[in-house]
Amino acid sequence: MTEDLSKRVQQAAQGITPQTKPDERRRFLGSLRERVLVRMDNTEVKDPTLTNLFLQHINDYQNYSILINGNLNDNSFLGKVEGLCSKKNIPFTLVNNETAKTGPNDTAILVVAKTAINKMRIEIGQVYAPEMPKPELTTTYKKKTGFWHRLFHGDQS
Repeated sequence: MTEDLSKRVQQAAQGITPQTKPDERRRFLGSLRERVLVRMDNTEVKDPTLTNLFLQHINDYQNYSILINGNLNDNSFLGKVEGLCSKKNIPFTLVNNETAKTGPNDTAILVVAKTAINKMRIEIGQVYAPEMPKPELTTTYKKKTGFWHRLFHGDQS
């Protein structure tokens, strides 16, 4: 406890402000999980189905900003996102610091709010999940008759 206090005093004297939730910020390109609307990892940005899904919903992001992992090379999808953001006046930031990792499950692109929105599902496949097929009812429904109906109408079903 006293070590934490002395460390905090020393950082304050040097003008260093401690960061809240550093592990979470490393995972979400410097942002916090509570602010994320949509997330795509480095593998998902190579999937044409998911990238088209993201681009189809680009108008949904008008009141948000987009964080793009700037350490990813040769990805035409990220270039398309940058172009569309410029065209539609959606703010975006290329993140090139230590939070922008290139592992398969690391974050490639985030749609974030300025304040907490606390979305339960943020992965692109969960946010824009495909509709489940609606099976047709093929069984015929036979209306059940009650005791009194059978008694007075002689129905023996």
